Amino acid sequence: MARGRADGSPRKRLVTIMLVFVTIGGLIYLYSQNSSESSAVNKSLKQFSWKGDGVNDESSSGTSVVPKTIPVCDDRLSELIPCLDRNLIYQTRLKLDLNLMEHYERHCPMPERRYNCLIPPPPGYKVPIKWPKSRDQVWKANIPHTHLATEKSDQNWMVVKGEKIVFPGGGTHFHYGADKYIASIANMLNFPDNNINNRGRLRNVFDVGCGVASFGGYLLSSDVIAMSLAPNDVHENQIQFALERGIPAYLGVLGTKRLPYPSRSFELAHCSRCRIDWLQRDGILLLELDRLLRPGGYFAYSSPEAYAQDEEDKRIWKEMSALVERMCWKIAAKKNQTVIWVKPLTNDCYLRREPDTRPPLCKSNDDPDAVWGVNMEACITRYSDQMHKARGSGLAPWPARLTTPPPRLADFNYSADFFNKDMEVWQQRVNDYWTVLGNKIKPDTIRNVMDMKANLGSFAAALKDKDVWVMNVVPENGPNTLKIIYDRGLLGTVHNWCEAFSTYPRTYDLLHASTIFSDIIEKECSPEDLLIEMDRILRPKGFIIVHDKRSVVLAIKKFLPALHWEKVAISGEDDDAILIIQKKIWLTSESIRVSE
Repeated sequence: MARGRADGSPRKRLVTIMLVFVTIGGLIYLYSQNSSESSAVNKSLKQFSWKGDGVNDESSSGTSVVPKTIPVCDDRLSELIPCLDRNLIYQTRLKLDLNLMEHYERHCPMPERRYNCLIPPPPGYKVPIKWPKSRDQVWKANIPHTHLATEKSDQNWMVVKGEKIVFPGGGTHFHYGADKYIASIANMLNFPDNNINNRGRLRNVFDVGCGVASFGGYLLSSDVIAMSLAPNDVHENQIQFALERGIPAYLGVLGTKRLPYPSRSFELAHCSRCRIDWLQRDGILLLELDRLLRPGGYFAYSSPEAYAQDEEDKRIWKEMSALVERMCWKIAAKKNQTVIWVKPLTNDCYLRREPDTRPPLCKSNDDPDAVWGVNMEACITRYSDQMHKARGSGLAPWPARLTTPPPRLADFNYSADFFNKDMEVWQQRVNDYWTVLGNKIKPDTIRNVMDMKANLGSFAAALKDKDVWVMNVVPENGPNTLKIIYDRGLLGTVHNWCEAFSTYPRTYDLLHASTIFSDIIEKECSPEDLLIEMDRILRPKGFIIVHDKRSVVLAIKKFLPALHWEKVAISGEDDDAILIIQKKIWLTSESIRVSE
């Protein structure tokens, strides 16, 4: 018996060794196949010419190679945000300071680490519920994450009801509804009729640590628009829920970099138990809010420290009160759990402070509107001489603000006549777009819109009569006209389209791309990567309007089958061509058919 076991052991070991080699060989083969497929895709994409070479007329076949298909990413990547991908941080072993929230800031993959594949919808994905119903309910299949419903069950953030997730309007410090909470803030500030818009003088709000953005969602009925901000953190789907609901929102964090908004953009900043240590690093995060607030702007802060229940709360409140006093903020109102501070209208208080008072004033050569990749500074941004003399922003009340030339036009040497002509041009273009779209667009078809190169924001202004909101994007290397956009009562951000945008997949209904592809080609970045990125952020059945050179438009047209896009219309010639596209709904092997 002993001999028999000894004789059998080598055979078993041999079989085991052979199985191991076969397995390893199979894995190597599969890897090589995937690598060669990926390489083939990359090669076919990069071989295509975007500067003519067979794309000068629609009938030309050309000699360039266009892929017949583009691979679909693994289903596990259905929520991929390339520049906010924690897996990338782990894989590349970036040395980041977790205490400074650097791991929630943008870290984009190098070109060789990009996926170059189409992001699939989750199984069971449905065309989103239309606005305004979407403010209060979304399809669970579109965002299959219910942990917040359990974790925040006592705060009425969200409730799962069958195939839907319902949003009762609650928040950490407003369990009884955002509408009542908003009215209470207006009442504390003695605004007429308890209306937060203060007769049009309060329009732009910044909600930091916004949760699922119910605060911003309920502000809209008062003609007030909020930029709702939260990181891709342990509550990672909160911004995804906000955008699915049709509420303006952006993925970002108060970490080490300035937020991508110009100075003096908001009349009100808001934090409801947003779990931010405002005292850290000499108050640098509170000073970033100060940079963003307009003269006379408010900061509404709802947190236990505001009513100081225990010794630690009392300590924080005392130190925070001392900090904001040195920043020249004053208490405008304080009630129960909420305190509202107001920022001064002029530089007078700053200039009366004792020498060496901290935080200091920012250096005279500091540009408060430079934001792309710029580190925060623990200093106070003073007003320009013009704004100091004006004792305020000088902006018209909303809605006149949208069409009134703002004072900061002078920063670009733009005249009021130039501003008005720009509005006329874009109003006509938008009318033309909608005429071409015809019966494909109903009043509730589009809600979330992005203008990928917004200039003065006149495309968004031309949509004023449609029930949409627009994320106005200004290129990081051009004129920083974003401050004009905010002065018009609109929202936006700075971005470099050589990189992925900070949003979840499937979050916009319409992308407007005016000369963006020409810009990308000039930068020697990849227009093919941009096409894949646009597909990532566009909802199924959403639209793209490309306004560019005819050669560029025709080049994009050749990629439509591989991207599962279809042409709606093409027109124009030379440097003024237009291509309107609709994204199809497509399925993966693990998806089930969409029901509308």
